[in-house]
Amino acid sequence: MEIIQNIDAFLFHFINRTLANSVTDRLMPFITERNNWFIFYVLIWLYLMLKGGRKGKVAGILVLILILITDQFANNVLKMYFQRIRPCHVLTDVNILINCSESYSFPSNHAVNNFAAAYFFSYFYPDVKYFLYSGAAVISISRVMCGVHYPFDILAGAVVGILFAMLIIYLWKLFNGKFHILIPSETKT
Repeated sequence: MEIIQNIDAFLFHFINRTLANSVTDRLMPFITERNNWFIFYVLIWLYLMLKGGRKGKVAGILVLILILITDQFANNVLKMYFQRIRPCHVLTDVNILINCSESYSFPSNHAVNNFAAAYFFSYFYPDVKYFLYSGAAVISISRVMCGVHYPFDILAGAVVGILFAMLIIYLWKLFNGKFHILIPSETKT
């Protein structure tokens, strides 16, 4: 376990210190701030609900359920179980760009939620999957660049988010197979 922690600390310092520059030091705090992208997500959700047809409504409702589950599970189960202290409280020479929270670090809720949404929406809207994954990756890596998460917090968050999205999609397929809310051609475009 110590080897993994050493690799994680090395990767953290590489991303947080070596890759840091005046552009990322200004950009990453903006990217990592939930309020800066929350409005974008709300507008997309409203568009799905109002203009997205049946598929948009299904995707909009299911993503709310997904994010509620992933956010609570990561924050109240995984973080409490692992109780990993954030790097900004443990490591030296950290380039801290935002407030260093007292909450635990593992996994990153930003990564969990954004990768869950990216995987989930990629199922319903595969044409935008590269955009979705790129956005999730940038938001997630901003957490390391801001000094508040280790890279493995991000990796674990991505895996947890994707697994939950896979579960919700699987359950949706079972439900839709029984009740035929969307026909197969409506599910993917």
